[in-house]
Amino acid sequence: MGVMKRFEQRLEGLVNGTFAKVFKSEVQPVEIAGALQRECDNNATIWNRDRTVVPNDFIVELSAPDYDRLSPYSGQLGDELSGMVRDYAKQQRYTFMGGIKVHLQKAEDLDTGLYRVRSRTLASSESQSPQAAAAPARGGAGAPHQRPGGQGYPAQPTGAPPMPAAPPGARPVPRTGGTGAGVGTQSQGQTRRWIEINGTRHQISRPTLVLGRSTDADVRIDDPGVSRRHCEIRVGTPPTVQDLGSTNGIVVDGQHTTRATLRDGSRIVVGSTTIVYRQAEG
Repeated sequence: MGVMKRFEQRLEGLVNGTFAKVFKSEVQPVEIAGALQRECDNNATIWNRDRTVVPNDFIVELSAPDYDRLSPYSGQLGDELSGMVRDYAKQQRYTFMGGIKVHLQKAEDLDTGLYRVRSRTLASSESQSPQAAAAPARGGAGAPHQRPGGQGYPAQPTGAPPMPAAPPGARPVPRTGGTGAGVGTQSQGQTRRWIEINGTRHQISRPTLVLGRSTDADVRIDDPGVSRRHCEIRVGTPPTVQDLGSTNGIVVDGQHTTRATLRDGSRIVVGSTTIVYRQAEG
């Protein structure tokens, strides 16, 4: 079962209790969960072959109406979101420099239904040593997320303390999706496109790529919740994913849809399987 599905099920168990009112807000918890996963992917830093560090301190900025609805449950929601990030990191083999925290914050410049995620990497007091220094804070100026399919990523929180420098000899390099089979080498200047499913890469080398449970699909997904021909990724400007009349539909970056534009790091959920779309220049 996927990380996002488990997160949704945990929330469903709280719906009939004090957490029920959360789901009346314009911004849904599952949207925030998807944004936090993308935040980890987009700010992952490879320290060495066995260690990829991701942010562990997150601020979710909400419009005043959304914040007023969600803030009474911020403790429960923060715990659930932190647990989701921890589960996702374990699945992706990411590591943290300290404890995971998710904070809600009101932003007067955001309209109802918009939200913004910011993150940084903070080392716990126990890990402050010459051998374990914090990774640099990540992020630049970003636009708010808008439902559905909001774009934009975080700026570092104002006034955030400077992070210690990397240990001598350790040069963080941007994550480009890890290692794996199936990605061909292309000449510089071209855009490489691929998808990642359960840690395995599948190169996109044709205008369309059909995903499904059928052996005739370009990429076969062994998942009972996936239709024989479930969806199709189309390479274009911009690239898109299209539902092919599947039984359970597709969820793209936390939104149920039949068609969506893709960008590097977009997450497509089919059945209980998560597909990560990747692209890079050169």
